[in-house]
Amino acid sequence: MKWKHCFAMLVVMVFALVLVAAPNSPEQDWTHFVRIGAYGLKRDNALQIVRNAQETGVFGSEVDNDIPGRYESFLHPEEKLKAIRAVAEAAHRVGNYAFVYIAGTECITANADQTPHTLAKDHPDWLQRKVTGEPAVFGGGAAFWIAKGDEDVWVTPYAAEWRKTYMERVRQIAATGIDGIYVDIPYWMTHFDGWEDTWASFDEHTVAAFKQQTGLDAKHDLKLGDFSDPNFRKWVEFRIQTFTDFMHEIDQNAKSVNPKIKTIPEIYPGIEEEAVRVGADVYSLYSVVDVIAHEYEFGNGNHMASSRTPLDWFRYQVGMHSFRAFAQGKATWILNYSWDGDKKVDAREAMMNLAMSQVMAGANFWDAPGHSMAGSNDLPTRKKIFSWIQANEKTFYLPRAPIDPIGVYFSPETRNFHAKDFLASYRGILILLMQKHLEFQIVTPRTLADFHGQTLVLPDVREFSESERNGLRAFVGNEKRLVITGTDATGLDASAPATRFPNCPGKAYDAALEKDFEHASPGSQQQFLDALKGGDTVQIAAGSQLATSIARTPDGRIHCFFANFAGLRGGSNPIQTPQTGVEVTIRSKSSGKGFFLPFMGTPQSLDGIRNQDSMTFRLPPIARGAVFWYVP
Repeated sequence: MKWKHCFAMLVVMVFALVLVAAPNSPEQDWTHFVRIGAYGLKRDNALQIVRNAQETGVFGSEVDNDIPGRYESFLHPEEKLKAIRAVAEAAHRVGNYAFVYIAGTECITANADQTPHTLAKDHPDWLQRKVTGEPAVFGGGAAFWIAKGDEDVWVTPYAAEWRKTYMERVRQIAATGIDGIYVDIPYWMTHFDGWEDTWASFDEHTVAAFKQQTGLDAKHDLKLGDFSDPNFRKWVEFRIQTFTDFMHEIDQNAKSVNPKIKTIPEIYPGIEEEAVRVGADVYSLYSVVDVIAHEYEFGNGNHMASSRTPLDWFRYQVGMHSFRAFAQGKATWILNYSWDGDKKVDAREAMMNLAMSQVMAGANFWDAPGHSMAGSNDLPTRKKIFSWIQANEKTFYLPRAPIDPIGVYFSPETRNFHAKDFLASYRGILILLMQKHLEFQIVTPRTLADFHGQTLVLPDVREFSESERNGLRAFVGNEKRLVITGTDATGLDASAPATRFPNCPGKAYDAALEKDFEHASPGSQQQFLDALKGGDTVQIAAGSQLATSIARTPDGRIHCFFANFAGLRGGSNPIQTPQTGVEVTIRSKSSGKGFFLPFMGTPQSLDGIRNQDSMTFRLPPIARGAVFWYVP
């Protein structure tokens, strides 16, 4: 190990310790500063993995030897446990971290066509099933990771014998000293061909658990897919709660052995209706785990940065900002893909666009090629990106606090039961605020009581609990303003201080963006914008192709994060049109200093122009993305 690499890691470790000790700052651990690389773990390559991580700027290695997801090691984990212990010890010797991959409810038996013992053959009652009884058993070709001759099954979490062994394996893994357990796709099987609309599972264990909780027979008392059916709604809620409880149990078992270990589920659904189908809802999960790794598709299956349109990018920002709101101070990792052989797009440019979009939202970047977790499309570019992130990690990963934002409400229940209408409204309003460069804060049922902005927008929110209604009453009782778009399901008195837009401006703007993003004008929703009341501490003049977010860090500095998507064309052009003439005005009686950090660049100081009680800073051209901050 070269001394400069050791020194670099020491700096990171010291910085993390300083953050933990800093007054008025939430505790932040290694998960907030992680730069991820993934590796296949074997019994003899732990030192090689750690050496590569050190050389390439990785600060947090994902290692894959999957004990419960392979039937052979589910039964006999001893050899893999030794490998996990070895990589944990090797990483810790150089001040790095490692976390190990395990499957959620999926289990593969290798060469199943040549062995008498497979999970399905030995334990057919453990399998998830369609309502018609068909078991969740698949062979090679059902997914790219299932080899020919292998058996791939999906187990119900209500199979008590399986769950007991699974949790034992979790405790054994935690005892190795590994820093995290990375649980891949803990889902109900509804995402392979032919299973999408099944609303599984209807195996005997799951049906019995639902019956015990609700008194309903899942096979006969539900109108599957009918969100107006109260019994089906109970099934939806039961399925989501099942995997929230499952992840909570994993976390408890792991921490009972190793209190410092992190529980990290990998989830591909984000804020969209897919979360309801697979039963893994990131809003619910953030409260029971330490960090979520999002393999986020934002509803259209488009993983590749190289093929995204500007509208795709803006919707991606909506998703990531939502995750950050759900996390409530926990870290957010993004496992997404930049490039997969696109001959018209430079892989290096696609990688940088992906990294830029993530760090500007406060999420951690995980570089991977194609649809693989391990490796890189261009290792030298990854090293440059990781080096730049490390040098500026305080700027991107210190906690971001609101100043005086416009609130936009995310309603999990409305998403669950009215996904299409809610998401069109929610996305449209958030993109509108990003394009108008207004400070926004995503508010949820968990954070409603702590929201201190002057305006809260309800984007076609159709479902409220009594607790939420009480929260809204308290909000308007403090002389704050509600803006209700679409359906008014608040139950508030007509005299309450609220502005109502029955024809939802969020849906209208989302439709305009979908039809012609380049020519959709934020000004088309001026009446709605005029109804909003936010703070005037920060005012930004810039084009609508920049996505902006505004926050204050614990040191009191105001930050403005800019992601530029102007000129991008999916599949053909990954180079942005630089945005010029951007101005930031800060209301401040002191003559403070401005600083500008372009993506992959170095910080530069800016002098502002005073105008009475404000300072205006004209920013240099923003090529790909940038951060501006103000020091009073």
